Amino acid sequence: MWQKALFILLVLFCLSPWGSPPIALALGLILAFTIGNPFPEVEGKVTKYLLQGSVVFLGFGMNLTSVYKAGKDGILFTIATIFGTLILGYFVGRMLGVASKTSTLISSGTAICGGSAIAAVAPAIDAEKDEITVSMGTVFVLNSVALFLFPVIGHLLNLTQHQFGIWSAIAIHDTSSVVGASATYGPEALAVATTVKLARALWIAPVALLFAYIYRERGSEKKTKIAIPWFIFLFLLATAFRSYAPSSILPSIYDALVNLAKAGLTVTLFFIGVSLSRETLKKCGYMALLEGVILWIVISVVSLFAVFELL
Repeated sequence: MWQKALFILLVLFCLSPWGSPPIALALGLILAFTIGNPFPEVEGKVTKYLLQGSVVFLGFGMNLTSVYKAGKDGILFTIATIFGTLILGYFVGRMLGVASKTSTLISSGTAICGGSAIAAVAPAIDAEKDEITVSMGTVFVLNSVALFLFPVIGHLLNLTQHQFGIWSAIAIHDTSSVVGASATYGPEALAVATTVKLARALWIAPVALLFAYIYRERGSEKKTKIAIPWFIFLFLLATAFRSYAPSSILPSIYDALVNLAKAGLTVTLFFIGVSLSRETLKKCGYMALLEGVILWIVISVVSLFAVFELL
């Protein structure tokens, strides 16, 4: 029972004024590697829906014109880095001897949006459970590192909030870690990063369909299920509502929804941290992890260079 009580106390601490996204992730990781996760049911759907709901509520704090501008600025980066990462992942995976489907999942997670992309592509290529676990573990470990490392690098290089927002949205895998890192950097960085990352996530369906075609079984009538990220459209609706709703609606209501979103994202990162286990790290495998690291470093450096040159 004390393990569950400690878990609840840590969640409450994350929601306090002393809590923050990096601290929440760190506390989750510490708990995971000491006593383990006393509430394994928070993994999976609970964390997924909490993240998606929080992202939707963030829309109530943004202006649609600003969202459009941020998405427009990042669209060329998005297209170039997605397909560049997928192509590079194919060759790096072959060079390191990583299993084809595992390499595809790691490349997809790095190129688009981490675990969400892996979850969508996995059924499209009929990946095995171990292949999914290895790719998820690889991406998750790198996400945890990025959440702490990217804000430090951004400040050392004197990146503007706009530059950091675009860079983090491209180079960090999961939406939760992108939001966590950019929220630490500043409000403008958060708005830009969220928009660019969600625009990037729209590529989940096309990429999953592409790999379904590549890996199709000849003569098979098996139907492929593609996960469509509907929450992105709800985010856009929330943003449109904030931009064009009657002025009679008090700004304090919007502020309350945004604060609720930030609290939800902080708790999400705690849940993500506590879900990591030694078993997951062991299953990553050195070559698969090395592929993930190589892709991550390349996309981080290239996108950072592009941000400096073009923005």
